[in-house]
Amino acid sequence: MSGNEMITQELCKDLDMKDGEMREFQVQGQSILLVKNNGVFSAVGNKCSHYGAPLSKGVLVGDRVRCPWHGACFNVRNGDIEEFPGLDSLPCYKVTVENGSVCIVTSKKALESVKRVKSMSSRSTGDRSTVVIIGTGPAGLVCAETLRQEGYTGRIVMVTREKHIPYDRTKLSKAMNATAVEIYLRPTEFYKEHDIEVLTEKEAVSISTDEAKVKFKDGSVLQYSQLLIATGSRPRELKCPGSTLQNVFYLRSPEDAHAISEAATGKNVVVMGSSFIGIEVAAFLADKASSVSVIGKSDVPFQVVLGTQVGEVAMKMLKKHGVNFYMRTEAREIRGSNGQVKEVMLRNGTPLPADVVVAGIGVTPVSNFLKGSRVAKDTKGAIYVDQFMRTSVPDVYAAGDVVSFPLAMMDGHRANIGHWQMAHSHGRIAALNMLNKQVPVTSVPFFWTSLLGKSIRYAGYGEGYTEIVMKGTLEELKFLAFYLKDDLVVAVSSMNFDPVVSQVAEIICSGKRITKKDVLAEDFINVIAKL
Repeated sequence: MSGNEMITQELCKDLDMKDGEMREFQVQGQSILLVKNNGVFSAVGNKCSHYGAPLSKGVLVGDRVRCPWHGACFNVRNGDIEEFPGLDSLPCYKVTVENGSVCIVTSKKALESVKRVKSMSSRSTGDRSTVVIIGTGPAGLVCAETLRQEGYTGRIVMVTREKHIPYDRTKLSKAMNATAVEIYLRPTEFYKEHDIEVLTEKEAVSISTDEAKVKFKDGSVLQYSQLLIATGSRPRELKCPGSTLQNVFYLRSPEDAHAISEAATGKNVVVMGSSFIGIEVAAFLADKASSVSVIGKSDVPFQVVLGTQVGEVAMKMLKKHGVNFYMRTEAREIRGSNGQVKEVMLRNGTPLPADVVVAGIGVTPVSNFLKGSRVAKDTKGAIYVDQFMRTSVPDVYAAGDVVSFPLAMMDGHRANIGHWQMAHSHGRIAALNMLNKQVPVTSVPFFWTSLLGKSIRYAGYGEGYTEIVMKGTLEELKFLAFYLKDDLVVAVSSMNFDPVVSQVAEIICSGKRITKKDVLAEDFINVIAKL
């Protein structure tokens, strides 16, 4: 069969599926998602364009399906991505209904593509405008792509102080031995094809908003019509004595991840910090290093965000793999010999052998280059933006980890959220508003952490929660944690309980409320599904 030859295959009978139902079918070895909504059938690819999760196991609300793993959403009528993470849309297939038979009409070639890049405009010589994007994380990349998808024909220039074109930073702590090229979000040719300039190893040092210029470390200057600041965050530096010794590492780039992975193999590793970066690094190195010790200020890892019980689960998992924990303490000093780390002294004087130290004690927004500019920031250095990602200066936008923005699900309460998914969403909203579309940011935060082959998923915004309602069995690593404030669910985390986190994200996104009574119900899964 040639690639372009048409295939017509019956999937099911019209009456086999109820309204609001979705089902997976195999067509020529490819997984297809068939949806029936308001009596109309539509078919799209069944694999999420982010990491390939089966969308048939996700959540369908109207014409939108939400991925069960990381919360990306797609329109089932046309396959377009509507919520992140991920960059690509789904392939969309023709469906016919004749004599009660529901058939897919496609070609072998069309079935081979599991992702679809939205069509994009290209640069026009007649358009003299320039969008400058500082930063090449997901916020910067999605902004550039959205501009082209929405028909922008001016010049787009992305600049980064790093050596690399945009890459998947979430993999740095989860797959530390991956090469940079393996985690690139787009191949180099993609940027040429769509007239997006990417300038690497180019650090912005100041901005003159009066002259609409960005100045760089190499002395060069870029004039902009509109500017996006998407510089992200940088690791907070250790302050204790010995923190400048050799083999004290921070994790920010593929080079850092590779250097840590190489230096740690067969050696004693001390990880400072028991939040997401630190614990993911400890989990990755557990079977590679001679010993791994984690130092944390809280009682258990993730305590502030996920609570004590979920933190205990993570700690037990890592302890089973030989990771040692020193909690409710901090490092007093890092000691060395000939400039090389040898041990870490705890506050109580206990020495921990250390050939390698990895610091994961938090991050700060990269906004110091804005000193002296009119761009408003908060006391922590996060840039103030409104719901349209606009800063205090006209034609200057900001997005991602570097911003403080009004969170829709918290009635506009300001938040600085360092999530991969949220940065994607900010980039899209910034682009749409650069084009005067007046679209506000409405995303519900969604993140995940992977430890030793298990994933913890989280949706919502739990800051200031007053109670946690646990469901399932912590010992069996199958649980749900509902975070409540004033008897309302503000966030949820889970392990092996898909797709409840995606379900909760959809409910919060719709503006509905989940109450304490709902989650305490014996059949709470059905109660939530009906909301």
